[in-house]
Amino acid sequence: MAVVLRLSRAGTHKAPFYHVVATDSRNARDGKYLEDVGLYDPTEKPERIELKAERVEHWLKAGARPSPTVAMVIKRAKKRPENPDKPAK
Repeated sequence: MAVVLRLSRAGTHKAPFYHVVATDSRNARDGKYLEDVGLYDPTEKPERIELKAERVEHWLKAGARPSPTVAMVIKRAKKRPENPDKPAK
């Protein structure tokens, strides 16, 4: 079994958001998964990234391969400050 970290699509037509999940590479994109480790919403400005950092690290150390998009999301999440200032409305 090859474990991968990849996106699972959710949301409505033309308004998607994605769950970052650890799953067997043979499972369908939106099929069963081992663990939900985060959320990625590219439709918000700035994009919303919420990852359970300790669980992502656990899966990477256990040999899970991130998809190219998930690797980009992890990289962007690491660049962001822990508690970004919320912009005034």
